[in-house]
Amino acid sequence: MGTTAQGGQAVSRSDQTRTGSRRAELLAARIEEGAAFLAAFAEGLSDAEWRAPVSATDHRSIGVIVYHVAAVYPIEIDLARAITSGNAVTDVTWDVVAQLNAKHAEEQEDITKEAALELLRKNSSTAAAAVRTFTDEQLDAAAPFALSYGAPVTAQFVIEDHAVRHSWHHLARIRMGLSR
Repeated sequence: MGTTAQGGQAVSRSDQTRTGSRRAELLAARIEEGAAFLAAFAEGLSDAEWRAPVSATDHRSIGVIVYHVAAVYPIEIDLARAITSGNAVTDVTWDVVAQLNAKHAEEQEDITKEAALELLRKNSSTAAAAVRTFTDEQLDAAAPFALSYGAPVTAQFVIEDHAVRHSWHHLARIRMGLSR
């Protein structure tokens, strides 16, 4: 395996021929990191904490929230893929998100910690693997996105604002709710 100079740095030919990009690798690692932090925190929760509401305004249990984060990784990646193709995403609105949240709260009321954490690990790993295949050109592609009020956003933004941020956002809210 040889090397070539690129931007003043030696780059192996295997790095040049891989499907994804360094940016995609970093995004994927951030997805995995956030999911790992959420999982590690959730593992230490008592059964009562697992069933406790997240806050006075969000009555979903912490367990439902962990399940929710896990369950939406495939959706978040599909949204980013749509953007990479230049397709406007108009059918996923904040009302649709609210309906999905309510559905999770109803259907997953009794989710076990083990089941939610298994889904979190599986879906975050799958999401990270999918993101690793994105090229810089795909990450830079932009299209109107309903969750950003129709603004043309890049696929990288969708990944960062949804698949990456989601676990961190909910972990922070869980910690606030538990005063930890």
